[in-house]
Amino acid sequence: MSDFVICIDNESNPASLIVGKAYRKLPDADAESQGLFRIVDEDRSEPEGYLYLSSMFVPVDLPKAAEKALMASGG
Repeated sequence: MSDFVICIDNESNPASLIVGKAYRKLPDADAESQGLFRIVDEDRSEPEGYLYLSSMFVPVDLPKAAEKALMASGG
């Protein structure tokens, strides 16, 4: 599965997530087994990310240049 997702629903967290923006999904098999993704969000105060419902995102394969840019920006 992709390391990046696009937010499609931020209704419950409008200050932390932007609809249409790509976010880095951190590996967390336990969370994913419960329908959650660990995401580095807009707050960025928690380097281990926050848990969000996976239904709020869609996985996306990005070009390598885009992945590098997101990783460099901390996204």
